[in-house]
Amino acid sequence: MASYMSMGEAHRRITEYLNRFTDVVSYQDGTSLKQLLSLSSESPSFLALADALNLFQDANRVIRQADKYSQYAEIVAPLFRAMQSYRVGHFAESYQAFEKSANAFIQEFRNWESAWALEALYVVVYEIRVLAERADRELASNGKTPEKLKAAGSFLMKVFGVLAGKGPKRVGALYVTCQLFKVYFKLGTVHLCRSVIRSIETARIFDFEEFPVRDKVTYMYYTGRLEVLNENFPAADHKLSYALSHCDPQSEANIRMILKYLIPVKLSIGILPKRTLLEKYNLIEYVDIVLAMKRGDLRLLRHALEEHEDRFLRSGVYLVLEKLELQVYQRLVKKIYIIQKQKDPSRAHQIKLEVIVKALKWLEMEMDLDEVECIMSILIYKNLVKGYFAHKSKVAVLSKQDPFPKLNGKPINS
Repeated sequence: MASYMSMGEAHRRITEYLNRFTDVVSYQDGTSLKQLLSLSSESPSFLALADALNLFQDANRVIRQADKYSQYAEIVAPLFRAMQSYRVGHFAESYQAFEKSANAFIQEFRNWESAWALEALYVVVYEIRVLAERADRELASNGKTPEKLKAAGSFLMKVFGVLAGKGPKRVGALYVTCQLFKVYFKLGTVHLCRSVIRSIETARIFDFEEFPVRDKVTYMYYTGRLEVLNENFPAADHKLSYALSHCDPQSEANIRMILKYLIPVKLSIGILPKRTLLEKYNLIEYVDIVLAMKRGDLRLLRHALEEHEDRFLRSGVYLVLEKLELQVYQRLVKKIYIIQKQKDPSRAHQIKLEVIVKALKWLEMEMDLDEVECIMSILIYKNLVKGYFAHKSKVAVLSKQDPFPKLNGKPINS
């Protein structure tokens, strides 16, 4: 496009942008300002301006020509450089310039008394994260150390500090927190989330309910994922369920993301999802796991874990799902108990270990009596089976009252 643009047209586009920028700040028009700060939107007006800048090559001279432009030179001049680099695909250089512009913007934002520019700040915060990711991919492909996303995290902490005070600007703190979570999860430094979470959940300046619903959903999703990693399933259930119930029902992709973590949590506390739910949100990888839990089929569970191992490992839920084996064993023993009860009700509560060994052999799972004895001991210890073990006769004697306690939404005793 630049080759078809005259120098006069390029100059006109640059001055037009500068006039719009100064006007929207003067009129405190946050909606228009955010559009002027977005690089990743790649809108026709942005692309045309970037082409004009690359053609004209001396935008600084235009900025210096008038006081109304030069007062925002520290924001606009590096922003123009970021646009130029972005247009030609030099993302590391674009990030460097954009961060400089963003720092200057934060200084201005700090001085504005009202929160009129909050939406524009959100764009700056979003852009710096996305641009950092693209810059790091470029650096890595050129054999250099990817370091921009880490720098973006430091910048976002600075922004969080600006918002973490009294006044109307503080409602923006949760959006910045969610962008920080995305940075930390991407970098694999999730432990850094703790200090921000403490600030949000314990600082008296914040009232969680006053934050926008969109940000509350994202916050609960990420903190729920952290609870999954910590194996704190009641807290994970609470947070992810909150995210699901408050998520826009039209946002199927977001609902799927939440369910990807909520389903393993629900399974771990004994709550099985319906197949229709799994099919609706394309979570077919859980179909055989649920079926294995219903049937007490250890072979099917292990096969499902093996088949989708990469996906579960990437999500960080593999170990959670692997621990479902105990519930599958419980279901198998319960099925044996039900069959025995139909044949001889008076002796149903006495289950010989060799019967369990045979059932496992039928499932093509080779285990000896000692291994089965160990599993039964664990089931009794974890309160998945009520009863005691007769070691000499190799018999598990089950309680006549509720021999298979339900989890009822509570985790297995550790």
